[in-house]
Amino acid sequence: MAVAKKHEGEEEEEEVQTFGKRLKCSKYEEVQDEYEEEEEEEEEESEVSEKPEMLSMYPMTPTSFVVSDALEPDCPIIYVNKVFETFTGYGAHEVLGRNCRFLQYRDPHAQRRHPLVDPDVVSEIRRCLEEGVEFLGELLNFSKDGTPLVNRLRLKPILDDSGTVTHIIGIQVFAETKIDLNSVSYPVYKETCTEQYTQPDKCSLTSGQTPSTQHQEICGILQLSDEVLAHNILSRLTPRDVASIGSVCRRIRQLTKNEHVRKMVCQNAWGREVTGTLELMTKKLGWGRLARELTTLEAVCWRKFTVGGSVEPSRCNFSACAVGNRLVLFGGEGVDMQPMDDTFVLNLDAANPEWTRVSVKSSPPGRWGHTLSCLNGSLLVVFGGCGRQGLLNDVWVLDLDAKQPTWKEVYGGTPPLPRSWHSSCIIEGSKLVVSGGCTDAGVLLSDTYVLDLTTDNPTWREIPTSWSPPSRLGHSLSVYGRSKILMFGGLANSGHLRLRSGETYTIDLEDEEPQWRQLECNAFTSIDSQSAVLPPPRLDHVAMSMPCGRIIIFGGSIAGLHSPSQLFLLDPSEEKPSWRILNVPGQPPKFAWGHSTCVVGGTRVLVLGGHTGEEWILNDLHELCLASRQDSDL
Repeated sequence: MAVAKKHEGEEEEEEVQTFGKRLKCSKYEEVQDEYEEEEEEEEEESEVSEKPEMLSMYPMTPTSFVVSDALEPDCPIIYVNKVFETFTGYGAHEVLGRNCRFLQYRDPHAQRRHPLVDPDVVSEIRRCLEEGVEFLGELLNFSKDGTPLVNRLRLKPILDDSGTVTHIIGIQVFAETKIDLNSVSYPVYKETCTEQYTQPDKCSLTSGQTPSTQHQEICGILQLSDEVLAHNILSRLTPRDVASIGSVCRRIRQLTKNEHVRKMVCQNAWGREVTGTLELMTKKLGWGRLARELTTLEAVCWRKFTVGGSVEPSRCNFSACAVGNRLVLFGGEGVDMQPMDDTFVLNLDAANPEWTRVSVKSSPPGRWGHTLSCLNGSLLVVFGGCGRQGLLNDVWVLDLDAKQPTWKEVYGGTPPLPRSWHSSCIIEGSKLVVSGGCTDAGVLLSDTYVLDLTTDNPTWREIPTSWSPPSRLGHSLSVYGRSKILMFGGLANSGHLRLRSGETYTIDLEDEEPQWRQLECNAFTSIDSQSAVLPPPRLDHVAMSMPCGRIIIFGGSIAGLHSPSQLFLLDPSEEKPSWRILNVPGQPPKFAWGHSTCVVGGTRVLVLGGHTGEEWILNDLHELCLASRQDSDL
């Protein structure tokens, strides 16, 4: 297939050279015909039909068209029209197979874009291409002879039936512009572009050295532009390192204090999805303070509050999760082990939050001992549990934002064995991962399955591994680093016995052959500590992933006199991971269970009440705040 594809590409290249600028995808022959008709009209009438939404202000300006192949590395150009050749001075044979960014270079032999090209616009173009959304804006370009051009650019992604971006169509209106090409580079971060860094200070005058000589002797990196320092160096560091490097000099300090730089740092370190979740928190705190508080945990505290409404009838062994700023509770075990099938929501954005029952068109069979997860910010996913007829292995999805919320069953090929008290998590925003649990016969499981719920035909896929952790139930799965999963605790097989576990395991599902491995974690001992403490073995506990990739463990069922409210912190990405005890002020919950704890907005951990005997109190909530609250006084 690869050889055939190569020959096909060679034939297409010959067609381009012979017949001039042809699309290599038959799907776009109709688009090409439209382009060629417009070119003929241009030759006859010296004008091109323009799209009113983009070019209504320039009715007499010819329009350039460029088509790039989004399935090939670096999106090479596969088609340009004659208007493009006329305005840029580049022939089709010179640009086919290249990325369009060369227009940002004044010299055809230059290795980087001209400093007057706005890097913010370039970053926005890059973001739109990565997310497959339309871009509309202006960008400085250069013709082949170095003439500066204003490019009024529209980029339109073309998707196939599966939603994959296959091609990018660029609609360009060029106009010459008069600018001073000898001026300073574009001020990406205006706060740092001051003259104080270029003026000689008293030390340089008294030392007899010129400012430039002294500058070179101090550090050559300071000769780089703010743009290069920010995009290519600072943005690749961790938030903690960026805070440290700010002490180098005033210029670096001003750069590290810039909110755009800090957001880039957090986005590169934590991922776009996480930073999107944290966006609301930054409106008052700012990225710098939020990154500091999540790194140092200086603001962490417990607080207790009460909400209204009720969850009736009373129940236990339900499952809860957060959807935005809403807590959702589904199912549970009622009186006489009655499986429940109702859904309740608690809106934390309300002035007086209260539990309300959601009116759904249909519900999954009642169950308890199941898992409830949030998918893509608004969808709820239920898997497994114990129902009226025994254990289940079905998958149900609910769109909470729909006009008429309806639970819909998802069929995905051969499902895992029916089970309860398993653990699940969501990776990459859309893939459900299920691990372990207990069968109807009381057998503990050690398998791992993945179901991608964004495909048209979701199919369960077992992760084959040469070795897996001992079979268990009541354990936790925590996601860190996009596709890495950390397993902790549970009730596990140990020879002929079943014991609480305090072991930690990891797996990276992006590896070609994912493999479970045990993580050797030490106990962190500080100078002030007399002894180091590891988390006691437990099951049904709380495990939450912080935005910075660290994991917090607390609560659950613990043997002996250990306090379930004691918090333990682990960074699995460290070379030698160590458990640390996190001392938190405030009023912690007396009990905390994994199935009744939700993470809201990446910075709030909400524990739903406690229980007296067998009765759950769902109106009392304990909140573990990882950062200063948005509505508190700063």
